[in-house]
Amino acid sequence: MSKQTIPVPDIGTTDPVEVIEISVKVGDTVKAEDSLIVLESDKASMEIPSPTAGKIAEIRVKVGDKVKQGDAILVMEGAAEASVAPAPEAVKAAAAPKTESAPKESTPAAEKPAESKPAAATAASSIETINVPDIGSSEKVDVIEVNVKPGQQIAEGDTMIVLESDKASMEIPAPKAGIVRALKLKEGDRVAIGSPILELEVAGTPSPAEAPAAKPAATVSAPTAAQPTQPSAAAPVVATQKTVAATNDVYAGPAVRKFAREMGIDLAKINGSGPKNRVQKDDIKSFVRDLIEKRGSTVAGTGIPAVPDIDFAQFGGVDIQPLSKLHKITASNMHRSWLNVPHVTQFDDVDISELEDFRGTLKAESEKRGVKISPLPFLLKASALALKAHPKFNASLLGDGERIAYKQYVHIGLAVDTPVGLVVPVIRDVDRKSIWELAAETATLAQQAKDRKLKPSDMQGGCFTISSLGSIGGLGFTPIINTPEVAILGVSKLTVKPVWDGKNFVPRKMLPLSLSYDHRAVNGADAGRFFTYLNELLSDIRRLVL
Repeated sequence: MSKQTIPVPDIGTTDPVEVIEISVKVGDTVKAEDSLIVLESDKASMEIPSPTAGKIAEIRVKVGDKVKQGDAILVMEGAAEASVAPAPEAVKAAAAPKTESAPKESTPAAEKPAESKPAAATAASSIETINVPDIGSSEKVDVIEVNVKPGQQIAEGDTMIVLESDKASMEIPAPKAGIVRALKLKEGDRVAIGSPILELEVAGTPSPAEAPAAKPAATVSAPTAAQPTQPSAAAPVVATQKTVAATNDVYAGPAVRKFAREMGIDLAKINGSGPKNRVQKDDIKSFVRDLIEKRGSTVAGTGIPAVPDIDFAQFGGVDIQPLSKLHKITASNMHRSWLNVPHVTQFDDVDISELEDFRGTLKAESEKRGVKISPLPFLLKASALALKAHPKFNASLLGDGERIAYKQYVHIGLAVDTPVGLVVPVIRDVDRKSIWELAAETATLAQQAKDRKLKPSDMQGGCFTISSLGSIGGLGFTPIINTPEVAILGVSKLTVKPVWDGKNFVPRKMLPLSLSYDHRAVNGADAGRFFTYLNELLSDIRRLVL
């Protein structure tokens, strides 16, 4: 019976994410789209469905593991073989020196010298092309430093180049010793996995039997860099783990040092948990956590007194439950926004009587389309038009505090309450979509959020957020801005109120709205004009088509 290795699919990020749940066990029979595991990133949890039907033969991960796109999840029997990865046996056969047919077929040029002059391999040197190893991302990164030059003798583990991505800088070590004969790149170039770095003259190997295997490993690495099972891609990764800077008696890599600088932490104060006491990112995080939770009487960097722990059990029974990772991330983001952004909130009641009457006439068409029409699509559409008319709200302050980015697109986030916490999927190009399209998309995204099937990319790029309490209740609230956005709209429960029409009090359907905004980017007068315009659009929805 055929077996297939099921990998982690594209989850919208190249960063490792945590396995928080395994939904199957060995021996289970699953159908296509059945949930295999549940992953959780800093922004969302997501189920990974089975791409095909079959029987679970082996599970390669466990709860708590960190995985990324392409990592093996499990092995399935009886599954379709369309996406089966090359078997490990095939890789071994390709590299085995005793099997001449496979290397001849893939790299005949490399084999001829080994066959004609087997004894020379021990003494003669060879030229190998050294490529960029697996750096944890398929995207191109910048070469910020070249540490070697032609003619230079380098040892295994010596730094050849330094790369820098959006998230970290990293040294690329030499996988073996030799003499640099030619450089294939320069500072400022952009490279990816498999890009050539240099040509290295390597001394002859100890035995003739090993020479044919070493040479194909170097030539095969570039075209097969995307396959983590290849021996040539594995060697540089091991070497990378050895190469760290030891400046100032601290054993740490450049990415860790950059992270420490960003956190304002002195590496000399941290005990490394890695090999040879190497400082890792988790060590820095633990150090910061210790400062906040144990060593200080105030919240680090704020001067705010910390809330003391209390033994609530002394007053009666308690049931202590851990917060979900998503809940903790949300709390941290909201706390950061509240401390950094000067919030101002304005309130208004919007008369949506005509909107509600019109919505009632759509009931038959709504049933025919299979799409439920709530006030939310109208709120989305009106907010999009208001953002375009008042671009100060469709903007973000840059980190230097001296510039502001005005966005040429209108993507609106929708806060959704789920069993595991609050998530904010983003609806893109709201200004270009019809009410029916918005109704269908909001329903789909809300269901995906509750089913934990949102990808990180589904929650990025928002310009403005709507947080609706709907029928839950309340006359109003002060929503916290979802930074780096500069405003958020809170929607409370619709109520019928008496409104004076100039002659009499008449019952009108009034919707309470709360607009919180960043006072660094938006002034009160700007908010008043935005709110007035939004009110006009919702009070007379004919304006939505003007």
